[in-house]
Amino acid sequence: MHNFQAQDHFADGAQYIAGRLTKGTSGTSHAVVDPATGDDVYTYELAGSDDVDAAVAAAAEAFPGWAGATPGERSDAMHRFAGVLAARAEEFAQAESLQCGKPIKLSREFDVPGTVDNAAFFAGAARHLQGQSAGEYTGDHTSYVRREPIGVVGSIAPWNYPLQMAAWKVLPAIAAGNTIVLKPAELTPFTSLLFAQAATEAGIPDGVVNIVTGAGRDAGEHLVGHPDVAMTSFTGSTGVGKRVAEIATSTVKRLHLELGGKAPFVVFDDADLEAAVHGAVAGALINTGQDCTAATRAYVQRPLYEAFVQGVADLMESVRLGDPFDPSTDLGPLISHAHRDRVAGFVDRARSYARVVTGGEALQHPGAYYKPTLVADAAQDSEIVQSEIFGPVLVVLPFDSDDEGIRLANDTPYGLAASAWSRDVFRANRATREIKAGCVWVNDHIPILSEMPHGGYKASGYGKDMSAYSFEEYTQVKHVMFDNTAVVRKDWHRTIFGDR
Repeated sequence: MHNFQAQDHFADGAQYIAGRLTKGTSGTSHAVVDPATGDDVYTYELAGSDDVDAAVAAAAEAFPGWAGATPGERSDAMHRFAGVLAARAEEFAQAESLQCGKPIKLSREFDVPGTVDNAAFFAGAARHLQGQSAGEYTGDHTSYVRREPIGVVGSIAPWNYPLQMAAWKVLPAIAAGNTIVLKPAELTPFTSLLFAQAATEAGIPDGVVNIVTGAGRDAGEHLVGHPDVAMTSFTGSTGVGKRVAEIATSTVKRLHLELGGKAPFVVFDDADLEAAVHGAVAGALINTGQDCTAATRAYVQRPLYEAFVQGVADLMESVRLGDPFDPSTDLGPLISHAHRDRVAGFVDRARSYARVVTGGEALQHPGAYYKPTLVADAAQDSEIVQSEIFGPVLVVLPFDSDDEGIRLANDTPYGLAASAWSRDVFRANRATREIKAGCVWVNDHIPILSEMPHGGYKASGYGKDMSAYSFEEYTQVKHVMFDNTAVVRKDWHRTIFGDR
């Protein structure tokens, strides 16, 4: 049984503004539902525009002091932050599994330690906001580059990885000296609120990290369009990302988008078949398939195709669905019954044109469970191949030549992640060069790390989370130029007035 009692933890409300919990003022209540049972576990007042205004004002007030702190001071505070997160790891894991239905082993071994590591990484990275070295590029001037924080960042995070997405938004922003207002999904606010509380406990000043928990069309759109928000960072679907971009563009904000995906999993005929089968099942089912980098389209060269299909089906059938708080559970529920029905709709429609090899049905259970599903023999242009399903569904198609396999992998609007499976280094290198995605794994699928960037091509958005590359999103680059001559009349002035 879980030990996280949300109603007790957040009795004062689901907004975190200027260092304290407060209730929303929209007049609309919302219930967080445990997707494993269908039970309401927390009811709160959603944020309205007044709450967003208050959070942005708190962030704006905190900005000069936080931006003016030395890199060492910010780094020290963030190291303490990482320590608080590590000390409260089990609390975070319990809260994440309760609101999302994640198996507790995934929360304990992936989401929480990954977040702690992110915090430790950005604590160190805060000391390395470097620009180009000074130099006399004209001969008469010294130029150098400053990196400066942008100001108040308004970020919107999704429901599939609430804790990790809070970290990916907050940590690089504040490491660079910005302050932030984060809107988590109203379905999953718990760990974002705990994250902000941990920042305060670590000594990060009030107002640097603020949380507003409200609906996207109300709190979210008001945050994106707020005149005092200098930058918007959004992670979510491509459709909603387009709406965010429209609003942000109207106010000429800096914009960072991490959007949908439909990751190809390309298996060449010299691949280790057993490794590819295990990688496909793990890559397709992580977080119940609710992962924008999940393996969703397996392209298998024809000599291995039938064996791959059989191997994946057998392994999927061994996956244990059950109570997320049972350490032996492999797969939890989907986020909601509505989303489960959406996933089921894709599979049910595919029955008319493809073969459902295994799965393809919901459990007779109060929770939003759906069996691991393998679909074979669909056409490349079919809905189940082209659309983001966001559930425990893998579709597998054969290919003949290497050229065809890479062409099919790229035949999608998305370009977030991909993997290539081969023992041939030249074949694998070709795949990494030619597959258009922000991350291409070789002989693995899913691992991420704090030191490396995450972000997509094409309809998967632009900009990077994690790594030092994320500072490109959260800093302004300023060129500073000093005259070294003390000459009153410069030679170039003659192009404007007078003669040489």
